[in-house]
Amino acid sequence: MSHDRREAGFKRRTRVAEARATLLDAAAPHGRTESAPLADADGRVVAEPIDAPAPVPSYDRAAMDGYAVRAEDTFGASDRSPAVLRAADTEAESISHGEAARVHTGSAVPAGADAVVMIEQVEAVGDEVEAFDAVATGENVGEAGEDVADGQRLFEAGHVLRPSDLGLLKSVGLDAVPVCEPPTVAVIPTGEELVQSDPDPGEVIETNGLTVSRLVERWGGEARYRDVVTDDEDALAAAVEADLDADVVVTTGGSSVGERDLIPEVVDGLGEVLVHGVALKPGHPVCLGVADDTPIVSLPGYPVACIVNAVQFLRPVQKHVGGTTADPFPTRRAVLDRKIASEPGTRTFARVAVADTDEDGSALPAATPTRASGSGILSSVALADGWVVVPEPREGIDAGEVVDVEIWEENP
Repeated sequence: MSHDRREAGFKRRTRVAEARATLLDAAAPHGRTESAPLADADGRVVAEPIDAPAPVPSYDRAAMDGYAVRAEDTFGASDRSPAVLRAADTEAESISHGEAARVHTGSAVPAGADAVVMIEQVEAVGDEVEAFDAVATGENVGEAGEDVADGQRLFEAGHVLRPSDLGLLKSVGLDAVPVCEPPTVAVIPTGEELVQSDPDPGEVIETNGLTVSRLVERWGGEARYRDVVTDDEDALAAAVEADLDADVVVTTGGSSVGERDLIPEVVDGLGEVLVHGVALKPGHPVCLGVADDTPIVSLPGYPVACIVNAVQFLRPVQKHVGGTTADPFPTRRAVLDRKIASEPGTRTFARVAVADTDEDGSALPAATPTRASGSGILSSVALADGWVVVPEPREGIDAGEVVDVEIWEENP
């Protein structure tokens, strides 16, 4: 990074969507796959399309307790004039014209039968069965493949498996599933002022690396949480270069344009700086780059700015290299009880606490900003329920306006 570049500061800031797209365009899925037992596959990313190897159910099954019959044998049956049928053997695998076989919910319907009369509409008398209800062909019968057809596409590549998905996969006879290997993310905290505990005046406890590495794990990756690297260009370059075998490298601190902000220059020396400075608040001094085809996300050192940028840039690129996409976060509607200020042209993330709703649920809850500014105030995130995103064209949001609170910690 040249002296002129430092002098220029951030006169031009790339918009969030453009910066994210630029980073994703420079990254590629790692392509590594493995077979995971179903019991261990919750949250894993499907590596290739999965089709059902067998139908579910694999046979016609009774949807009710009752008697399996040929529907035509019950035509005209009523309370006053029941159809009288012969009782088939309880183990019968098929029935003939004029016969009825006892079945239970979920059991196979004997060959030759095409309907089930509910047990409430039947009376067994010796070797005969009286049916008091006429049934249509297919009535009270679940056909083979009713749940899942043979060869049906179940999941596309990139789908993130849920517990219900695992049950479905087991139901079609699978005990393992092809998945993408978790992406590896090297997390390198930087700054000569950082210590792990007992800070002296001028020192700061290192929190960003811990926070980011746990976010990496929550988002389905494997974090390499490295020791703090001091503000020395050679040391920083060596640390980043040593982890370029990871799928993503993320650094914290040193990403701005001050004399001790060396990371952009290091990234430029190892590869290419794609974006430096984003129209985002808090945390515009983010640096996005690539070296040896490895995306590098350099997050600001202020804790709130670090978290906001990790969510906006690290999460999507980590998901991308891991074979999937980052889903939108859930939101909660609320009424803003205090104005949020915002600079036009900048996307602002205002941390808010959301009050409980009224007991009868008749009113929207109140959203109270925990702090409108101050990217070094970590408690403004930790004590918030989410954030309100103020889009670039807006100049703040007035009190009393209904807003969507993005609950960014609830969706991996």
